[in-house]
Amino acid sequence: MIKKIAWNTFKNTGDINTFLELKQIQDIENNIKVKEYENCQNKGNNNC
Repeated sequence: MIKKIAWNTFKNTGDINTFLELKQIQDIENNIKVKEYENCQNKGNNNC
């Protein structure tokens, strides 16, 4: 949801800082997904 708000704000304002914040959010989300995947493999949990 935050990603959608940031993107819409960038489209409306053209503010590059908003776009950079959007990219940071995407990077954080990707890092979280990678860490969750690694945790699932390390624990041998098949429910992930």
